[in-house]
Amino acid sequence: MVEGSMTQGAGQGPEMRTPTVRDFRVPAYVHEAGPYTQSPGPYPQSGEVYDQAAEPYDQARDQAAAAYDGASQQYGQPGPYAQQTPPGEGEGAGPAGEPAGYTPTQRDLPVINRGDTLQVPVEPVPGPVVQPAEGPGPLYVVGDVHGYLDELVAALREKGLIDIDGSWAAGTSRLWFLGDFTDRGPDGIGVIDLVMRLSAEAAAAGGYCKALMGNHELLLLGAKRFGDTPVNSGAGTATFQAAWLLNGGQKTDMERLQDHHLQWMARLDAMEMADGHLLVHSDTTAYLDYGDSIEAVNDTVRETLTRNDADECWDVFRKFTKRFAFRDDGGAQAVRSLLDMYGGSRIVHGHSPIPYLLGEVGSEEGEDSPNPVVEKPHVYADGLAIAMDGGVTMAGKLLVQQLPLDS
Repeated sequence: MVEGSMTQGAGQGPEMRTPTVRDFRVPAYVHEAGPYTQSPGPYPQSGEVYDQAAEPYDQARDQAAAAYDGASQQYGQPGPYAQQTPPGEGEGAGPAGEPAGYTPTQRDLPVINRGDTLQVPVEPVPGPVVQPAEGPGPLYVVGDVHGYLDELVAALREKGLIDIDGSWAAGTSRLWFLGDFTDRGPDGIGVIDLVMRLSAEAAAAGGYCKALMGNHELLLLGAKRFGDTPVNSGAGTATFQAAWLLNGGQKTDMERLQDHHLQWMARLDAMEMADGHLLVHSDTTAYLDYGDSIEAVNDTVRETLTRNDADECWDVFRKFTKRFAFRDDGGAQAVRSLLDMYGGSRIVHGHSPIPYLLGEVGSEEGEDSPNPVVEKPHVYADGLAIAMDGGVTMAGKLLVQQLPLDS
């Protein structure tokens, strides 16, 4: 296995009301001509260069967080650091649900301070994936990666999908990533580069490696295209840049972001069907707003991004950031509404970390409490939903799972 350490990313929970963004200083590296400007240079390898460049970025992020906290307190509500439980988002979330005007301008999940690094253990290299005599190979899905490249490499090797050199080793196997490749972790662009390379190698071997659009892909696209351009959030003025910083945006990802990365992200599908599994990123019913078929949803989202309208792109991002629709009372019915419209027998999603779905994590105060233990996907909503986000950003597990599940 690959061994390494990874700086733990930090998430936050959204607040009930969005204050107006004022006097927010956008780092200079965002202001480049055109929505798909080429990255100015290679990824800096020197720690000294990174440390010097990171200072204004850190100041901007802290300033954005302070501005939001202060404005939240003005409205008589606690800032994100006072939040004790992850709020719902207006769909199946019960009395704590967000209002209809919910907008993700706070950090997306509470901060979990459980150590500065995340260690990847060394495991024995497994044998190759067993291939069928004919027909397509086995189906695998991957939960949210969020820049944790070493964890991803380790998890793919553990399943025998890549070899010791990081090359595709699974023949005709089929591999789906459920989105959220960047933000919070140290190497989101490295994750995208790996997925793009594996896609070509898998196709050459008769299999495939494909990916869905996550809300953090929408967030990064928006931050690059629109920067600090104000958007109508539904509850005040917001910007993609401020939301990106508050939700774990990494300066090195923005510096290394190139034209082909942006084009690849903008063309990702929002949902797909594989062996009777409806694959989506977010545990939300918002997909119903974009079409009555899988093809229609994907076309609508792509066309919206192509129009390059900041408000329209923000609305897609806002809706795909909603979560917990399949949890609690009414969750199974919410899943059925999607299955009835788009087909399939089960929904498979990422986005909401399993420890939050299980209620095992909900406080920022318990720094000495045990790390969340996630060893496998979470099946819930009367067995109709499979959650795949093991919580890698909170020292959890990056899940790679073969489908179908036994239960």
